[in-house]
Amino acid sequence: MFRQHFELKFNPFDKEIGTDKLFASRDNRELDSRLKYMLDSRGICLIVGEPGSGKSTALRKLCDNLNRSLFKPCYLPLTTLTVKEFYQAMASLLGETPTHKKYNLFQQIQDCIQNLYYEQRVTPVIIVDEIHMAPVSILDDLRLLFNFKQDSANPFVLILAGQPQIRNKLALNTCYPLRQRISMRYSMQGLTIEETADYCNSRMRIAGCINEVFLPQALAAIHTVSGGLPRAINNIAVASLIHCTSRKMMTIDEEAVYQANIETGF
Repeated sequence: MFRQHFELKFNPFDKEIGTDKLFASRDNRELDSRLKYMLDSRGICLIVGEPGSGKSTALRKLCDNLNRSLFKPCYLPLTTLTVKEFYQAMASLLGETPTHKKYNLFQQIQDCIQNLYYEQRVTPVIIVDEIHMAPVSILDDLRLLFNFKQDSANPFVLILAGQPQIRNKLALNTCYPLRQRISMRYSMQGLTIEETADYCNSRMRIAGCINEVFLPQALAAIHTVSGGLPRAINNIAVASLIHCTSRKMMTIDEEAVYQANIETGF
């Protein structure tokens, strides 16, 4: 209902916004730069961020923009698996029919990666999301699975993405070999107060709004409530739009943001 009230073509804070229309925050620009470096240098990288900080969105953008003649993206968001199930999922993503024994799966994955890179000249880009949920047994096996030519070659890009808890797991002695092999790390910081304001205003403009709906005080309140996390910003912005629509208000002030936050429990 708020779309009609504010004359919007679509929900400006919908998570299905195309990657070509994503807001270019400092976080996104820095992460884009580092991911481009990883595509050139290959190896293992780690992306850490709070829930809703934009990790998965950044990875979706990476996959959308990859040249399929040079890279093969493989995205695995489910990590609460046994090691064997993890291997089977990895083999399937690479286009293989998984075998049954763990050793054969191990060899099948390694052979497929090497065939893609050395024979087809295609670099597999393997993204393991929600890595903080993975058992230590999977983390321990990752460094074995991605050890090629006695650890002298990187015919792959492995991107591990998860919440800050992953640092505690990687700090364990058993994960030390994997921790050593991570060549690039990035921690998502969220949007600054200025970026939060620019983000909200730009999203409204893209959706067709020509008026100033969010007052400066409201934008500052949204940043305070959300902590600068994009998903939380989206939620509180939509809640504020709904709150003001029900009261036939055409602008959103600080009080409206806090009332919307109370009503929705964000």
